[in-house]
Parts: sequence; C-alpha cells; structure tokens
Amino acid sequence: MPLLQEKGLLSKLSSKLSKLSSESIRIPTLEEKNGFLKAQKLAYDCVTTVEKEMLPGWTEKQTAKRMDEFLLDHGVKTFLHRPFAWFGEHARFDGYKRFTQFHPGKKRLVEEESFILDVSPVVDGYIGDIGYSSSLIKNSELDSGMKYLLQLREEIPKYFSSTMTPSEIWWKIDSDAKQSGFDNVHSLYPFAVLGHRVYKVNLPNVSFPLLPVSFASWFSLQGSIKFLSHKVLPELLTPDHQGNKVGLWAVEPHLGKGKTGFKFEEILVVEENNAYWLDDEVPHVKKYQILNGKN
Repeated sequence: MPLLQEKGLLSKLSSKLSKLSSESIRIPTLEEKNGFLKAQKLAYDCVTTVEKEMLPGWTEKQTAKRMDEFLLDHGVKTFLHRPFAWFGEHARFDGYKRFTQFHPGKKRLVEEESFILDVSPVVDGYIGDIGYSSSLIKNSELDSGMKYLLQLREEIPKYFSSTMTPSEIWWKIDSDAKQSGFDNVHSLYPFAVLGHRVYKVNLPNVSFPLLPVSFASWFSLQGSIKFLSHKVLPELLTPDHQGNKVGLWAVEPHLGKGKTGFKFEEILVVEENNAYWLDDEVPHVKKYQILNGKN
C-alpha cells in the first residue's frame, strides 16, 4: 500500500476513534478544579525552585533528578511521567525517532542556552502536568518565542470556546506558527499531540515502578494504566481529533526557532461554549508581563 494512502487510512481511523465516549468528557466540579490547581502550583513551585539552583555545567539528568527530589520532598509519590529537562538544541527534537531520545541525557547546560523543564506530579489524585521555558541569562530567541506563545495563550481559550474541532485548533496553531517563522516541535511528539486530557488518578498514593524504558519511555505504570483505561485517542489533542472538547486539557504548544525550543504547558478548563485557563497567575505569564512592562 502506498505510504500516503496508508497515512490517510490511519488518519481516518484516528479521527473515528477520537469520537469515542470517555469519562473525562465532562465539566469539572469546583472541588476538582481546586485539586488540579493545587497540583499545578506544586509543579510550578518545583521548576521555578530548581531554575534558581541551576548553574552552567549542570546536566539534564542532574536537573531531572533534582526536580524528582523536590517533588518527593513535598510528598509526591505518584506522577504521570518523570521530570524532563531539555537544554539548548535538545529542546527542538530534530530527527528524534525513539522514545529514549526524549529522555534527559548527559548534555551540559551552557549559560547562553535556553532550557525546558517539564513535570507532572499527582497530588491527592490530581495530575499537575506543566512545562516551563527559561534561561540562565537573557536569551533573545527565547524571549521572542515566549512573546509569541503568550499571544497564542490568549487565543487558545477562544478557539476552544468556538465551534472549531480539536483537529481544526491543531492545524490553526500549526499554520499560524509557521507563517510567523516558528517550527512546530509538538508535531514531533508521539501522536503529534498539542495537549492531552487530565483527570483524577484513583490509585493508591504509593510509589510505583517505571515501565521498561523500551515500552513506555518516562511514564509511570499507574499513569499508563489510567491513560489506557480512558481509551487513549479521545484523550489526545492530535491533528485528527474530531471529538468532544469539554473537560480539562493540559495544553502544551511547543515551538522552535534557530537553535532554541520553547513551550508552556498548563491546564485549560473547557465547558460548553466556554474555555479559560485554570490559573492566570502562572510563572511564565508573570515573568513576561514584567519583561514587557505590564506588571
């Protein structure tokens, strides 16, 4: 079968499966939103604390381990995935084909480089999956990228509030980013996800082992079990998703320019004909408001 035809059939199948029902497709209660907010805030506390400790020469593995230690010290025993740290060009994922290539490695941080920190602790059963971009010293490529991403952040709730399908949102963001001179890095993620649903993990708050690296990369056993139980494709914001948008989404636009990759990831609340960020007092928003004189 020709490759283009095979891809077309896979796209149609993915689109059809994305319309399946899922227990995640519902408006969250106030209690649930407060639970996710607590988890998200702890995740941001983790990355901003570690950011202040980082020095030139730190490795990605060292940084990921430090984030792990912070979360363990704050009572976290469960996670969706282990901490990620990507420095410089590693944050662009150019040419990556295997799960293990996304893992934190031995790359050492150069002062002029930007970096991405990504953590997903589970707090009282609530997933707080976030991504945060920064640099040790001023980085003009990063500042330009984050300025664009924060403009996009203002548009994303409008897209989810509209009649646009998740697929149309994915392609709108892809097209606009490329027209603005940026590369779409999240298109290199598994399933090319722009985001995924978050939900309460109703499993014991005890430490679980990682799955073997060759099978599920950096993801936890309990996170993978819960994810699979939700039928997978209704949970992923892919280029083919045609299903219901209602629920809670960890949205993570990841772009690149030059030698730099940058992203944010935070929770979006989607109701019928309405969408809003779970919290506007997040570090990347406050940081760039100050840089742009909007505080």
